[in-house]
Amino acid sequence: MASKQKILIVDDDNNIAELISLYLVKECFDTTIAGDGESALELFESYEPDLILLDLMLPGIDGYQVCREIRSKSQTPVIMLSAKGEVFDKVLGLELGADDYMEKPFDSKELVARVKAVLRRTKQVAPAPEPAGERSVSYPDLTVNLTNYSVVYNGETIDMPPKELELLFFLASSPNHVFTREHLLDKIWGYEYAGGTRTVDVHIKRLREKIKDHEMWKISTIWSVGYKFETKVAPVVKSE
Repeated sequence: MASKQKILIVDDDNNIAELISLYLVKECFDTTIAGDGESALELFESYEPDLILLDLMLPGIDGYQVCREIRSKSQTPVIMLSAKGEVFDKVLGLELGADDYMEKPFDSKELVARVKAVLRRTKQVAPAPEPAGERSVSYPDLTVNLTNYSVVYNGETIDMPPKELELLFFLASSPNHVFTREHLLDKIWGYEYAGGTRTVDVHIKRLREKIKDHEMWKISTIWSVGYKFETKVAPVVKSE
């Protein structure tokens, strides 16, 4: 029998946390609860969850900092939960590496559906072992390797979350081709993704902060349409 997927619930309101746990246990998940940021980080190491439901307003270390700490060492999916519904809060959560964002109060069925959708996406995009070959695309001073999920820019390895790397690889593999935000959202996040096209803009912004325009190539915005990887040279592509 396959082992149950584990969900770490982080919320200082024990009643809400217990209710969430009840919903998830009914769906055959295993759960554990942390009431503050410090214990959440401790449980993350010992419990090794498959997904984290993370409230933002926590005593001590807040949810944003917890997400930063987790993203510095792991790509375990995170769904942020918050009463804050402003666009700024959502964008900040996504910029820190959250996979989804839900406003409180939320519907229990929607929460369970989003948990399942994020876990499916994470499983689908997990890189399969390819010991005999390599999938990469290279330009002057830039190599994006999808086999070992690495980016080398100006001779240095750049730390990059999977979704950013997959987006960069997708664009760079089709030079000078314009993609709409909707197309990129579907290709990188999947049609079941509950977030909007703003997610694409946030990830492009983060890519541009790490990968600056080069004299031979750059990530270009096509206003009111989407994005393209604009280049004056042909890429070196490996797809063995």
